[in-house]
Amino acid sequence: MFISSVHAETDTATLLQFIRENPLGMLITGIESSLDFLQCTHVPCVLDLPQEAGQSFPNGRLRAHIAKQNPQVKGMIEALDNKPNVMQLDKDVLVVFNGKHDHYVTPKYYVETKPDSGKVVPTWNYSAVQVYGKLSLYYDSKTPEAGAFLAQQIHDLSQHTETSIMGYTGGDRPQPWKVSDAPEKYIELMQRNIVGIEIRIEKIQGKFKMSQEMRPGDREGVEKGFARLGGETGQAISALVRGRGKIHDAKKQTA
Repeated sequence: MFISSVHAETDTATLLQFIRENPLGMLITGIESSLDFLQCTHVPCVLDLPQEAGQSFPNGRLRAHIAKQNPQVKGMIEALDNKPNVMQLDKDVLVVFNGKHDHYVTPKYYVETKPDSGKVVPTWNYSAVQVYGKLSLYYDSKTPEAGAFLAQQIHDLSQHTETSIMGYTGGDRPQPWKVSDAPEKYIELMQRNIVGIEIRIEKIQGKFKMSQEMRPGDREGVEKGFARLGGETGQAISALVRGRGKIHDAKKQTA
């Protein structure tokens, strides 16, 4: 991902929080096998912060699970040529997380530059975080290591998505769904058909491309344009343009 300095977000805490709020990642691998070299799977991830993940994961870790029948898993197994309880890929994998809101930006929003010179073109506003890391695969749920990993992963993922994503916290809100609400034998069957994914984070990068590089009048035009557009996306991007613009201006003043 190309990250220009004006769009770069370098605060690790902000990037990790972005993942917590946008847990659906795209797991991308390049593996030499009889299958396609490049594989990608959309997978919701649990993020363990550095202080939660222990000394083996100084930058934190991602946890997930995907189907055993997934070609990406088959490529991993073929490349490793064995099926141990836990196996590790030699090369880094890439996981990309996209923000909830993105949108086309029309040149009509550039109210300062467009009438002045006409030198404007369309663009697209979006936010994204990417993680590079080392992947470990927990293959056989019948083994103690893989069984424990998958049980914890499924519990933690459902707890996070039910409470943080759906807002099911009990009290005045609905109670969250729990793994224990499903029959135990059914969960065991499900676990036999998935593999656990653990990624030790080695590098994390992110960008918020929200018109912060534009002239003040143009930026204000984009903010107002999306506010007029309305809806959840329009209001969200309008607020992001305003917020990222303030961050950009503050950095320029301290530079």
